[in-house]
Amino acid sequence: MSRRDQIRMTEDEVREYLAGQKVINVASVGPNGRPHLAPLWYFPHEDGVATWTYGTSQKAKNLRRLAQATVLVEDGDSYEKLRGVSFEADVEIVEDTAEVTRMGIELMQRYAGAKPGDPVPDELKAFIAGQAPKRIGLIFRPTKVASWNHGKLGGTY
Repeated sequence: MSRRDQIRMTEDEVREYLAGQKVINVASVGPNGRPHLAPLWYFPHEDGVATWTYGTSQKAKNLRRLAQATVLVEDGDSYEKLRGVSFEADVEIVEDTAEVTRMGIELMQRYAGAKPGDPVPDELKAFIAGQAPKRIGLIFRPTKVASWNHGKLGGTY
């Protein structure tokens, strides 16, 4: 078995890893053909992730032009602790304000430490309702996934 095969995460491990992390780095293609990299908060969605962003942001403009991205989530502060998931994705752009509002609430609830189904505070609802018309939702659907967990090597190279 190759070292690569030894460190690859299973589909369940990838889902668990994405559920436990907080920030994705999204690479889209900028107007000059170069990668445009942006960190974003996210929430797990189906086999990928979802988030929102301002509709006038550079990443939104890039994704409207080419609805494809590469997403990276990684952690670890030494070689034997490196873990991560990188995936190429087709991107669905969500413009329906009601759905963008729902996505914003799910995102903000996650970062506030709320559990799915917890009540949404009125002030959060009001904040999201004010933000949603300026934003779009982004759903990243993986088409190719690479993962690694160097902890599976037991501390060896």
